[in-house]
Amino acid sequence: MQIGINLGYFGLGNTTDGFAIAQEADRLGYSSCWAAEVYGSDAATVLAYVASKTERIDIGSAIFQIPARTPAMTAMTAATLDMLSGGRFRLGLGVSGPQVSEGWYGARFDKPLARTREFVGIVRKALARERLAYSGEHWTLPLPDGPGKALKLTIGPVRNPLPIYIAAIGPKNLEQTGRIADGWLGIFFAPEHAEVSLAPLREGRGGSLEGFDVAPTVPVTFTRTDSESDLRAAADAQRAYTALYVGGMGSRSQNFYNQLACRMGYEDAAAEIQEKYLAGDTAGALAAVPHDLIDATTLIGTKERVADRLQAYAEAGVTTLIASHGGAAPGGAGPALEERMVTLRTLAEAAELASI
Repeated sequence: MQIGINLGYFGLGNTTDGFAIAQEADRLGYSSCWAAEVYGSDAATVLAYVASKTERIDIGSAIFQIPARTPAMTAMTAATLDMLSGGRFRLGLGVSGPQVSEGWYGARFDKPLARTREFVGIVRKALARERLAYSGEHWTLPLPDGPGKALKLTIGPVRNPLPIYIAAIGPKNLEQTGRIADGWLGIFFAPEHAEVSLAPLREGRGGSLEGFDVAPTVPVTFTRTDSESDLRAAADAQRAYTALYVGGMGSRSQNFYNQLACRMGYEDAAAEIQEKYLAGDTAGALAAVPHDLIDATTLIGTKERVADRLQAYAEAGVTTLIASHGGAAPGGAGPALEERMVTLRTLAEAAELASI
C-alpha cells in the first residue's frame, strides 16, 4: 500500500503551508499529492504550482468537479498538467453535490451516473487524441446544426493512458466507477466495513480489483499515548469534520455521506446528526457523532497504533491511503505548519513500521 497526502482546499488558512507540505512529502517518498476544489480555489492551478516545486511525487485532483468544466476542457487541463509535471498527473473526477452543482455552477444535478459515464468517455477519447465526435444524452460533439467539426487534442499526456479516478459513494456509482475508471477516491472508509464500498467496485470490475487503485482519504492525528483520554481527545478533533459531512453536506433527502454512514450500521446516529445539524444545533450534531465511527474512519493514536491501522487498511484492500491532516472541516484553518510537518514525518515512520 502506498501513502499519499491530501492538501485539501487552498486558502483560508492553507496557503503556502500546503506547498511546504508537498515538498516534504516528496522528500519523504510519499507516492502522491492531491488538491481539492469546491467553490474557492481551483485544484488545477494549485497542482501546477505543486508540480513546479516537486520532483518525484505524483499530483492528483481530488477532485475536478464535473459540473465546472466541459469534458474537452478537462482533457486539455489534464494533458497540460501531465506534461508540466513530466508524467505525474492523476485525474480525479466527481459530480460534487446538488447544492454546489446547481447553486454555484448553475448545472442541474440530474442523472449523475449518466453524466459521469459520458464525461469520462469523452475525456478518454480526447486524451487518446482521437477526433472528438460523440453523441450522447448530455453531450453531442460537434453540434449537429453548426459549423463545428470534430477536432483532436493538439498535445498529448506523457502517460498514455492517463489514470482516471472517480470519487463515488453510492452503490450504483461505485459499481460504475469500477467499470469505467482506473481508481476510486473514497471517504469515510473503515477496514471493518470495507465491503460496503469494495463489493460494488469489484462487481463493476467483473469480480476482481487487481490493477485498480483503491484510494480513500483518511484524516490523521497522532497522540502521545493510547490512553482512552488521549484517543477521545484526538477523535473529538474530528467531530466537526464528520458532523459537517454526515449532517450538513447536502439536503435532507440527498446526503451521500449520511447514506454511507447508514450502510455502515450507524442509522440512528446518522439521523440524529442530520436532524440537529439542519436545525442549527451544531453542538448537538457534534455530540451525536459516535466515537466508534470516528475511530473506524480515521487514523488516531500513537505511531504504533497507527501502524497497526495501516496494516488493517492494506489487508482490507486499500492500495493508496491518502492522508489528510485531522482536525479541520472544509474552510477551517487546521493545524499549524510545524504540527503538520511532524504528522507527515511520523506517518512515514508508521508506514515503515507497518511494512506496507
